Amino acid sequence: MRHARRRVVRRGTQLAAVGGLLLGGAMVTTAMASETPGGAAVPFSSAAEAGDTGSALVAQLGTARTAGSWIGADGKPVVAVTDRQAAAAVERAGAEPRMVSHSMNELKAATAALRAAPRVAGTAWAVDYRTNRVTVEADGTVSAADWSDLSRVAARIGGFVQMHRSQGTFSPRLNGAQPILSTGGRCSAGFNVTNGQTDFILTAGHCGPANTVWFDDNQGDRQLGTTINTQFPGNDFSLIQYASGKAGDNADVVAIGNGQGVRITGAADPTVGQKVFRSGSTSGLHDGTVTALNATVNYPEGTVTGLIQTNVCAEPGDSGGPLFSEGIALGVTSGGSGDCTAGGVTFFQPVTRAMAALNVQLVGSAGNGAAGQAASAAPSAAATHSAIAPNAASPGASAPVGSSGGTGLVARLTDTRNVGPGLLVIGGSLVALVAARYFRAEQDRKAYQRYYSATWG
Repeated sequence: MRHARRRVVRRGTQLAAVGGLLLGGAMVTTAMASETPGGAAVPFSSAAEAGDTGSALVAQLGTARTAGSWIGADGKPVVAVTDRQAAAAVERAGAEPRMVSHSMNELKAATAALRAAPRVAGTAWAVDYRTNRVTVEADGTVSAADWSDLSRVAARIGGFVQMHRSQGTFSPRLNGAQPILSTGGRCSAGFNVTNGQTDFILTAGHCGPANTVWFDDNQGDRQLGTTINTQFPGNDFSLIQYASGKAGDNADVVAIGNGQGVRITGAADPTVGQKVFRSGSTSGLHDGTVTALNATVNYPEGTVTGLIQTNVCAEPGDSGGPLFSEGIALGVTSGGSGDCTAGGVTFFQPVTRAMAALNVQLVGSAGNGAAGQAASAAPSAAATHSAIAPNAASPGASAPVGSSGGTGLVARLTDTRNVGPGLLVIGGSLVALVAARYFRAEQDRKAYQRYYSATWG
C-alpha cells in the first residue's frame, strides 16, 4: 500500500512538471510575440526637415512677401507668399507655394492693434497661417459688452480678423509629466535642465511664485525642490531647483503612462501643422497638431504672449507638463479651454525661449545646432516625478518607465508581459522533474540494498 501511494505521488509530480513546462513555454512565446522591439520608435510624425525648409524660405524671402509656413497633409512644407516671384522661389526649393492676400507684416500689425486695445480676460488670438487670417477667440466668461467692443476693434483692423466664441474658460491648467505638489496646488514636471552646476525642473510659471516648496508625495514627506525663478504673466515658465541639486540618472525621459517613457534628445521650435504629443499628471498622454504660433492669451491672472497654440486637450493639473515630438522638447503646458472629454484648445510656453531667458539647457546636452540641443539623462528614486527608462532607449523611442527603488527585479519577473514569469514556471518544472527522478533513483537504490542484503544473508 505504501509503495502504491509513492508511485501515485511520483506520477502526479511528473505530470505536473510536464504541464508546467508546457505552460511556461506558452507564456514565454506569448511574451516574446507581444514584446516591443528594443528601441522601436513611437509613431511620431516626421516634421523637422519640412519645418526647417519652410522657416528658411520665410527668412530668405522676408515677412513682406511671405505670411508663414506650415506642414501640409502630405508632410511637405507649404509657404504662404504674396507675389509670383516669391512663389517661383518656393517651388525651386522643393516646397509648395500658397498665394495669399496679406503678408506677415500685415498680420502682425493686426495682432499689435489687438494688444493695444483694452484688455479683456478670457480672450485669445493668433495668426492662422493656413487661412491667412487672425483668429480671435472669446470664452464663456466674456460679457456681451466686451464681445461687442472687441468685435468693433476687429472690424476696424480688417475683414481678415475673425471672431469666434469658444466653449469653456481660458485658464491655466493648474492643479513630466509626473505630479509635483505644493501648498498652492498640483502641477506637472516639464523637462530637466541645468546651468552646468545645478539641476532644475522647467515647468509653468503660473504654478507658483518664487520660494514655493515642492514635494513629490501627497503627505509632504519628500521635498523635491524650491522655485527660484518664475515669469508670469508675460511669459509662463519657472525654474524649480532640486533639493539635492541633481536630477539623478536618466533625466531625459518623460512619462507617457502605462509604465512607458519617451527619451528627449533636444529642444526646438515647432511648425504649424506638426503632430505633437503632450503628457500630464492629470490626463496622461494626448496628441494633436500645432495650429498657430506666437499666440496671445488673456488669462484672468494676466496676459501671456508668444505661445504655441494646439488642438491637444489638457486638464487642471497638466500645467507645466511637456510638449514634444519625435523626442524633441517643444514647450511646457500653459493653459487653455475645454477638457479631454469634449476637446479644446491648449497653449504652451516655447521651451527654447524659456531656456534662453533662464540661461539653462537640457540636462546632459551639449547642443546640436540651431534646431535645438541634445538632451539629457530622468531622475533617480529621489526624483520620482519624472520617468526613468533604460539607457538603451533611442531618441524618441518608447521605453519602459519605473522607479529605481525596490520594485525592479521582482516587478520584472512577475510582469506577465515579460518572459520572466514563463521562465520561472519552466525552471520550477525542471526542478520538480529532477527532484522526482532523484527520489525515485534513491528509492530504487535502497530497495536494491535491502534485496541484496536479504539474499546475501
